[in-house]
Amino acid sequence: MKKIPLILTIVLLLALFVAGTALAITNGGEDGDGHPYVGLMVADDVDGNPLWRCSGTLISPTVFLTAGHCTEAPAARATIWFEADVQSGIPDNGYPFGGPTSVDGTTFTHPQYNPAAFYLYDLGVVVLDEPVSMSEYGELPDLGVLDGIKGKDKKAALTAVGYGLQEINPNRFTGERVRLVAALELINTKGVFGVPRGTSIKVSGSGVGGDSSNSGGTCFGDSGGPQFLAGTNIVAAVSSFGINGNCAGTGGGYRVDQADDLDWLATFLP
Repeated sequence: MKKIPLILTIVLLLALFVAGTALAITNGGEDGDGHPYVGLMVADDVDGNPLWRCSGTLISPTVFLTAGHCTEAPAARATIWFEADVQSGIPDNGYPFGGPTSVDGTTFTHPQYNPAAFYLYDLGVVVLDEPVSMSEYGELPDLGVLDGIKGKDKKAALTAVGYGLQEINPNRFTGERVRLVAALELINTKGVFGVPRGTSIKVSGSGVGGDSSNSGGTCFGDSGGPQFLAGTNIVAAVSSFGINGNCAGTGGGYRVDQADDLDWLATFLP
């Protein structure tokens, strides 16, 4: 089954086209100030040209956690905004080139990442040029924490946050750059969509929240955005891929709670 990264490529400055098949929040609710450490990232090439947009989480004053397919070449740098509503700030905030409210940094990708099989090591970071001070940040999970979620606790075990599309189908396309949040059900942790065990999780947002304010799923542009353990700021997984072009049904999150990921991330943290 084809796995699609949740990246949106920026073409002609503001026009966005889907690159591959990854994820954004569909039918979720506005996050507001709920997760101020979740930001919208635009990847840039070495000449500063915008490439695509993703989401991610600030896990320290200088380290922004996202997906590997968001930081892979030709990305060399990234520009990040942390406003809840980036859309309403255009053009004064400089999107997609950067401006008074954005921060810049250098991209790094998991050393075992392979674009031909991105879902195996789909983890990346942006190391910021200057620290961003917040009252709290996202946190890394304990080793194997997702394996301990059983039975009825899976129903709304995760909370997805991101700036991706709200809707995509043959007749409508809604992609305002607003931070949204939605509850996710943890369907499976034991190897999904042909991806080896211990790498990805299968998630669904269909009807989990019980109402339209927080019931949704991930879509294009949510790539790299956090899938928090519900009620916490712990990033158990990052939104990684979808299995169709309209963000319907189930999707995949790349697990952060594995030894190789935690060891690699530790090299960027004090």
